[in-house]
Amino acid sequence: MKKLLEISLGVVTSVGGFLEVGSMATAAQAGAAFRFQLIWAIVLGTICIIFLVEMAGRFAAMSHHTISEGIRERFGFNVFLWPLLVVLLVNFMVLSAEIGGVAIALELATGIGFQRWALPVALLAWLLLWKGTFGFIEKGISVLGLVTLCFVVGAVMLKPDWTAVAVSAVPSLPAHDAINYWFMAASILGASISPYLFMFYSSGAIEDKWDESHLGANRAIAGLGMTFGGTISIGVLIVAALVLATRGIDQVDDYHQLPLMLIPIFGFWGFVLFVASLAIACFGAALEVGLQQAYLVAQGFGWTWGEDRKPRDDPGFSAVYTASLFLTAIPIMLGLDPLKLTIFSMAVTAASLPLTVVPFLFLLNDERYVGEHRNGIISNAAVVFIIALAFVLAVVTIPLQIFGGT
Repeated sequence: MKKLLEISLGVVTSVGGFLEVGSMATAAQAGAAFRFQLIWAIVLGTICIIFLVEMAGRFAAMSHHTISEGIRERFGFNVFLWPLLVVLLVNFMVLSAEIGGVAIALELATGIGFQRWALPVALLAWLLLWKGTFGFIEKGISVLGLVTLCFVVGAVMLKPDWTAVAVSAVPSLPAHDAINYWFMAASILGASISPYLFMFYSSGAIEDKWDESHLGANRAIAGLGMTFGGTISIGVLIVAALVLATRGIDQVDDYHQLPLMLIPIFGFWGFVLFVASLAIACFGAALEVGLQQAYLVAQGFGWTWGEDRKPRDDPGFSAVYTASLFLTAIPIMLGLDPLKLTIFSMAVTAASLPLTVVPFLFLLNDERYVGEHRNGIISNAAVVFIIALAFVLAVVTIPLQIFGGT
């Protein structure tokens, strides 16, 4: 029973990490502009992140190293420096977008401009990280994130053509606006295969003191949790396609349009559910990304780290998440559009994937780290596919952003 509870809580945690402002915004944009046609991108991204999360957990459980520590130790600091710098930059944009998402939710709820909420949101996140424990971050916020199931309920209540939904799980060529179509596909993949998620996951496994006995739970968390999160993203896309697109909104360029997705289904409570979903999902992700910034730097430089430690026991670790939270609040305080930042940051995330995914192929086949639990043929084939996909995204994403990104 204890192990079953651990798996259940892990699934909830995965949902909290998977569904955040990037997934919600890109799925809503895709549904409004292309109806069901980009469901395949969410399905593909979900499958990829299942493999990466399972490998990250298996690596941590067997080696007692995080991914960052493994890259630094296996390839040397000079090689690790490049993914360190790139991921720090990408995480900076993602964290700023998450703070912006919470600020927008508070603006919708209160009428007070989102710029004024950025600093209080960052302060609250910092306070929770400073005083909280890893268990609270991992479980507490994620349980609240179950409110995002309202999108799945809404999608079912709208009674879509499920045959068309199923067909859209297979990639297809766009019927119009090809550049924006492929840009949205790249952004969805960037939102789904986010490096912070699987890198955070490996750090969490070390925080929870995983060992070989957790490999079964790890597979359940990776498979069930990521599938659950992907299903919610598909729910967002379906609701956007059936509500926004049918009302002539084919481009979501303002967060104030997004509550319209749930209001026709649930009435006033649809507005409440959307605001709660946006605030909780973004705030939970902000906590995770803030922690991941600290994990990345502390592990990269060999500092003492751990959310369960007192700040005085790991001052460098605490200083990194403190600086990250307050620095990333500044662009939102200055009025940078959180939605545009979100879409752009997801595209840049997609472009950065090769630097974080390529090491998987080496680390997960190195007996010194994972022993007999090396990657099999299927897992290696999945990593090779993800690496190839990552290189394609790295090549095409920025040009798509320049010529057609919204």
